[in-house]
Amino acid sequence: MPQLFGNKRLIFLLVSIVILVMLIGFSLRSRDELTWPEQFVKDTAGFVQLLFGKPAQEIAGFFENVNDLRRTYKENELLKARLEEYAALETEVEALRQENERLRALLDKKESLRDFVPIQATVIGRNPDRWRETIIVNKGAQHGVKKDMAVITPAGLVGKVQHASQFTSTVQLLSALDQNNRISAYVQGKENVFGLIEGYDEKRRELLLGEIPIDAKVEKKQKVLTSGLGGVFPKGLPIGEVTEVKPDQYGLTKVVYVKPFANLYDIDDVMIVKRTIDAALQEEGKAK
Repeated sequence: MPQLFGNKRLIFLLVSIVILVMLIGFSLRSRDELTWPEQFVKDTAGFVQLLFGKPAQEIAGFFENVNDLRRTYKENELLKARLEEYAALETEVEALRQENERLRALLDKKESLRDFVPIQATVIGRNPDRWRETIIVNKGAQHGVKKDMAVITPAGLVGKVQHASQFTSTVQLLSALDQNNRISAYVQGKENVFGLIEGYDEKRRELLLGEIPIDAKVEKKQKVLTSGLGGVFPKGLPIGEVTEVKPDQYGLTKVVYVKPFANLYDIDDVMIVKRTIDAALQEEGKAK
């Protein structure tokens, strides 16, 4: 009985092989129409490809897009870093350019100051609570600085030395609200008109030139300079330009509003100046 079952299995296997060979041979023959089993197999395969092929492509495209996003992100970060480096470099170049302009202007101003001796200095301190009042510079008595010396920028007068320590000095600005902060000045014209800088209008950010005779002829755009008559400042330091002229509250004299040439709210480098005559007397005293 076991032998019979073994022979049946062998016969079934042989028959199956023969049928498979016949099908293969039949399918390899050139013919116009397919059998229904072949059609079924092909249709089934096509349906499976249609069902899973497109999602597979979408998934593959998704991962490819993710990789593209990663590459784009890395390139973007690199470009941002380079852009930040460029911005920092541009800022540094602009700062150097401005400093170069300031130093050139100071040098040109120094070469033009023939009537007084200049001492170049840099602002090293400014109190935010007294921004319009004073600045601190890095030159003092050891460098020849004395109280009441004029302090200028290439644009014009900014103030005077209030205190001089050994290596630093405090400069009182023209914008300081101090009744004692007076400067002898004149309005330049065919006939010079003399007066005193004796105040500051904070709202207008302009100086007040007083003690002007009521009949004096002063017009807008005229320049105001130091007169040198006060015995402290040299003559001819530029102060500002006339913007308005009106009578004082008593109608006895005129008050002239003067817009400073120098920016009193943004000062980096200055020159402290003393009159040549004072320097000559100092040298004469040393010689004795």
